[in-house]
Amino acid sequence: MPMMPPPDPALSPAPASQALILIAEDEPEIADILAAYLARSGLRSVHAADGRRALELHRSLRPDLVLLDVQMPHVDGWQVLSEIRHRGTTPVIMLTALDQDIDKLTGLRIGADDYVVKPFNPAEVVARTQAVLRRSTPGPGRQDQRVLRAAPFQIDLDTHEATVEIDDRRQSLNLTLTEFNLLAQLVRAPRRVFSRAELLTTCLPEGDALERTVDSHISKLRRKLEDVGLAGVPVGIRGVGYKLWSGE
Repeated sequence: MPMMPPPDPALSPAPASQALILIAEDEPEIADILAAYLARSGLRSVHAADGRRALELHRSLRPDLVLLDVQMPHVDGWQVLSEIRHRGTTPVIMLTALDQDIDKLTGLRIGADDYVVKPFNPAEVVARTQAVLRRSTPGPGRQDQRVLRAAPFQIDLDTHEATVEIDDRRQSLNLTLTEFNLLAQLVRAPRRVFSRAELLTTCLPEGDALERTVDSHISKLRRKLEDVGLAGVPVGIRGVGYKLWSGE
């Protein structure tokens, strides 16, 4: 693999950021270069050399984003991604040497937010990291995380109110607790495909222990959205799970 260039020492460090990036990469040279470029952009980082360690650090440090190599020792990148998605919605960018559409599609369907093919320009990785962080983290002037928005939906997590705006008219949705939780999770990342297992863990109360239960609740949510004029939402992805909608 061609060596990536070291960071330019003439570059001035960017203002410090609180974001922590977990670099899950078994090649130390690549990890070191990525860490240096991230630091130049004001991003902190921590390194895991295998999949098992990556999961340990993810649980203990709760990073803001994970740069995840596909071919990792002990536990491969797909398994790490699946477990991270099972735990929550930490943004993940896959690093892969396999420039094949099927591999990219697999990562995005499991729940990756983006992917970069090796050999890559580390500056591009940093740019993609910053872009994903901007999409996933509210900043000054942005809507607070307690109110989720993805047109036409607005979800208020404090008042537990879900509304939809159609033809310039905002309507309240009469949802059960589980339906509200499912819709809120999908609105958080409208283009991400959530697996049934992840939705089961994050959205359903104790006692709903079967993945097929998710299908039942999604079906009921879909009928309620159809009643207010939204057809085909959420979208089912065969063999994978659900996402909010099919459009970009």
